[in-house]
Amino acid sequence: MPDILGRGECGSHVTLLFSIEDDSEELVRQGSLGSGLCLEDGSEAIARGKEGSGNFSIGFIGGEGEGALYHEVGETLAEFVPEVKEFDWEITVKLNVPVGQGFGMSASGAVSASMAIQRAMGLPYEDSLRRSYLVAHLVDRKRSSGLGDVSALSAGGVELRISPGSPFHGHLLDTGPGRAIGWSNGMEVVLAWGDGSGKHTSTYIDDPNWKDSISSAGNMEMIALAKGNWDEGKWSDLIESAIRFSKASGLLEEPNRASVLDRANQAIAECGMSDLVVPLLCMLGESVVIVPRNLEDKGVEMSTLLSSMQKGGLSGCITRVNGSS
Repeated sequence: MPDILGRGECGSHVTLLFSIEDDSEELVRQGSLGSGLCLEDGSEAIARGKEGSGNFSIGFIGGEGEGALYHEVGETLAEFVPEVKEFDWEITVKLNVPVGQGFGMSASGAVSASMAIQRAMGLPYEDSLRRSYLVAHLVDRKRSSGLGDVSALSAGGVELRISPGSPFHGHLLDTGPGRAIGWSNGMEVVLAWGDGSGKHTSTYIDDPNWKDSISSAGNMEMIALAKGNWDEGKWSDLIESAIRFSKASGLLEEPNRASVLDRANQAIAECGMSDLVVPLLCMLGESVVIVPRNLEDKGVEMSTLLSSMQKGGLSGCITRVNGSS
């Protein structure tokens, strides 16, 4: 039998505010409520399969990833598609933004890899995509590496998570307990991060004290954000909510996170752009996403801002909010 080949890709996601909803014993019903941005730059995966017995070999381009995560993706996918185990797989993952910095890269990589394997096997695109979201959600919850990133990615754009859980589930993969909605105008944003790798997500979401402070702050902001239509008219409300959440949750008090925010604000001021853009913390990394204050401002020079960030000791990239589904 000749080798089979497939490709998958998925953008990244930054959470701006959230609550932790993991009381259910069913992984598909665990997740979060909250809001954030789904971005174009994320991960790509190529899967090459040859007749074998279900072994996985993982390699990375553009950064260091967690091989164990992709092994878990393969094992979880095989629970739904047993034929996966009839092949040995070589998975190559390209990471376009760093892991461990609050960009939802465990979810992104899991979706990409699951999609690549299924496409190599010739499975229908839409079924493969929905199954990839389900697999990625289960892997995130098994590893405590994420809560609502997968649900957010399924909606796209500037998203609002209004029901926790996997967006797809069941025999037909037509729905799931998780529900998110999104809108997009394709705005350009800057991602910026410090030298540290950040703490694992489980440090926060599995700690009772952090869970209380985070969920209390997140639920408070969701009361207002969930009212009315979720569209461009909510943009200024989201910015204000994200800033309040970062303070009320206690996450801004951590020195490394506060340092990145301070350096971002300094770079923005040096560019004379304080009235045009605002940095928002990416949960739960040591990073910020810099967004326009006003959606009607089309002339913001993000490249100038990125250069200023880099001179101030931050790494970063320019990307865009992707389209909503």
